Amino acid sequence: MPTYEISPCTKLIFFATRNMHKFNEARSVLAECNIATAMIKVKALEVQDDDIENIARLSAIDAARKINLPVIVEDAGLFIDALNGFPGPYSSYVYRTVGKEGIIKLLEGVSNREAYFKSVVAFCSPDGNVICFEGIAEGKIAMEPRGSSGFGFDPIFEPAEQPGKTFGEMSIEEKNRFSHRAKALRKFAEWYRTQASSAFIVSSN
Repeated sequence: MPTYEISPCTKLIFFATRNMHKFNEARSVLAECNIATAMIKVKALEVQDDDIENIARLSAIDAARKINLPVIVEDAGLFIDALNGFPGPYSSYVYRTVGKEGIIKLLEGVSNREAYFKSVVAFCSPDGNVICFEGIAEGKIAMEPRGSSGFGFDPIFEPAEQPGKTFGEMSIEEKNRFSHRAKALRKFAEWYRTQASSAFIVSSN
């Protein structure tokens, strides 16, 4: 494992993810709070569960056990009112199978397009202690995909704080003003800054 050195005024957290889009968003948000983020491409446990918090919690515990470092894992889902909360915790699978166009098709002729994104950031220490932080972005499903930024269902979701504009039409900086993931990460950062030591150096053996 490489050596990480950070200044005394900056803290460090390891983010277990293979999604570069998620990592870039997280790095930008946490940098605002003087927290450096290192990407760890560990294959964490991916359970099937109706509760996003359970998925994130178990993944974080598994990742921390494998790398023996303080780690965060993030899981998120898109919950659509007219579809009784579908796809929810199964958003990644639904995106891979039917895509954003499939969701648009399911909502053809449906006037209620209210939806929300939910994110859970789970932190786990090397000794197995875990704590979760939640963020929610209310909004609605657009009539058609718009924009090429972000990832996943971003081009079909319009946050309530910025009506008429999808996450897919926003830069990382703009999206982080409203997104579910950024809200969860800021809650984590506020807690982590009080819990972690002011300087964290990790060295390989």
